[in-house]
Amino acid sequence: MRLSDVLSKPITTDYVQIEGFLGSRKLKTGNSKKIAVGKVALNYYCNNCGDQRTFYSGEDLFCIGVNEKTVSIDCVLECPRCGASVQMWFLLECRGEDNIHSQYPYVRIAKRSEKFSEAVSLNTETYGDFTDALEKARKAAREGFGAGSIVYLRKVFERIIIQTAEAANPPIETRKANGNLKPFIQILTPVKDQCNIIPSEFAEDGYKLFGELSDVVHGDYDEDEALQKFDAFYRLVTGVLEKIKTNRELMDAIGTLGWHTGGEENE
Repeated sequence: MRLSDVLSKPITTDYVQIEGFLGSRKLKTGNSKKIAVGKVALNYYCNNCGDQRTFYSGEDLFCIGVNEKTVSIDCVLECPRCGASVQMWFLLECRGEDNIHSQYPYVRIAKRSEKFSEAVSLNTETYGDFTDALEKARKAAREGFGAGSIVYLRKVFERIIIQTAEAANPPIETRKANGNLKPFIQILTPVKDQCNIIPSEFAEDGYKLFGELSDVVHGDYDEDEALQKFDAFYRLVTGVLEKIKTNRELMDAIGTLGWHTGGEENE
């Protein structure tokens, strides 16, 4: 496997064996060199083109030595149609007993960071002011911040359910007599029963999944476990939003009650 193949895949904790890419001359700490390892290819939504596209790097990547087990790699990926760009940074590390200069080292991406231009995003759908929080969740997950990504999803999910309860006909009470919010299950249960906005694949487990989202927020998950469950959590949250979008009466009611103020409040 070539290095470009590793950099083109999702972040994982597994090490994979690749062809040596640094050559016989060691790359000392702080020194840099260009390496020809093939094109990195990752998918993004191009706002200019209005479509999901595969963005590509050039053939040469810029590599900086960190130590005998780690290197830093920079490149720019571009939309092949309009040239919209994403700046990429990878921290690549090799397995404990290996050396990054080996002929066939086992490596993994320890960290990845993406700097987006205004023309590039991860979301292909828009959900009012919730779109920005969902975008931040996706970006955090792609950079390996599992717990951080789930925090955004939990906030969005909670706000959606509360706003839906208030928009229901008749409204579902969300607060106690003293003005404080009721326990979330006391809001979610009647919303599930009356509003039909929980996707069918999660209908029986809506509160269970919210509980797991809460566990992440309270530090009961490690980063790897949070990343493993991110896709399921994301499908739940966006699935709820999709069902609301198809319910015109509910969508209109939520709009009057603050749909367009829910995305970034108190972030």
